[in-house]
Amino acid sequence: MEEQGIRKTPLYERHAENGGKIVPFAGYALPVQYRSGVIAEHRAVREAVGLFDVSHMGEVLFEGRDALANLQNLLCNDFTSLQEGRVRYSPMLNPQGGVVDDVLVYCLGEEKYLVVVNASNREKDLRHMTAHRIGEAVITDLSDDYCQLALQGPGADAMLRTLTETLPQKYYSFLPDVDVGGVRCLVSRTGYTGEDGFELYARATDAERLFDALTAVGEPFGLQLCGLGCRDTLRMEAAMPLYGHEMDDTISPMETGLHPFVKLEKPDFIGKAALLNAGPPQRTRIGLRMVGRGIAREHFPVLHQDRQVGHITSGTFIPSQDAAVAMALVETARGLVGSRLFVEIRGKGVEADVVPLPFYSRARG
Repeated sequence: MEEQGIRKTPLYERHAENGGKIVPFAGYALPVQYRSGVIAEHRAVREAVGLFDVSHMGEVLFEGRDALANLQNLLCNDFTSLQEGRVRYSPMLNPQGGVVDDVLVYCLGEEKYLVVVNASNREKDLRHMTAHRIGEAVITDLSDDYCQLALQGPGADAMLRTLTETLPQKYYSFLPDVDVGGVRCLVSRTGYTGEDGFELYARATDAERLFDALTAVGEPFGLQLCGLGCRDTLRMEAAMPLYGHEMDDTISPMETGLHPFVKLEKPDFIGKAALLNAGPPQRTRIGLRMVGRGIAREHFPVLHQDRQVGHITSGTFIPSQDAAVAMALVETARGLVGSRLFVEIRGKGVEADVVPLPFYSRARG
């Protein structure tokens, strides 16, 4: 794989040993599913606990007197109030107001922050960050030094407590140095599935030890190894946007529903002027539930009275809902919940209802 320009995560051998179906994704060889299949993996995360290898994600360290000033300039969320041990989400914009990437920021100390970026954007993000560096700050790509595992689902807390009693309690908080089955980890109460759970960062050289420690205690909790397939159906069900689908360099955070993470009251940040000049967004991200037969896939046209008013950004069949759903970017006037639109599938308009997002939340099931 590596000879063909595809990287392996430190857990590649474990995926192969456990029957993972390996596919290329964001420059990495990763399991799309295991023998149990996507539906079983999806349900395990909703009902028990699932384990994902997300070591393809990138980690960039910001250090120095002006580390915070750099984050304030690069990111549209406000990090002045971010306390040590807490995590905050933000889009990162280009000067035109489009989304370069969306990231998580971990406050490790007063002058030390870890920024987690999407794998497909790692090199691009680093170029953007270093090109706009200001003052005294050191920006270091640590991606190859770390592995990351995500333990997600209602059983994640109880399962992880068999290996450690030291866990972060609040959502979007973390502990930087936790012994998990003999492996030193940063343990974060975060995830990309819509369920409670944790993301564990460890040295890449400890990846297999950590994986083995987790899988050794997982059976009583219904632990299921999970791949990219159910990661996508889970995030879709929870209406979590994915870079390259619901956002990209041409889509503003205001259009894709990320306005709560844009702090226009900040003195300045890259892209602020463009957002202010753009005025109210002319497009909006919506949820669609297919009424007619068919699955709405990315880029399929969305129609109103035979006129294209937008396009599908992500679409799939959701196992636990027994329904085909999609997210779409459409003209703001056509995004009213309860209205009916059509998705063009193989040249034919198929009925779809505009429904509230998310399609699923822990509170309502």
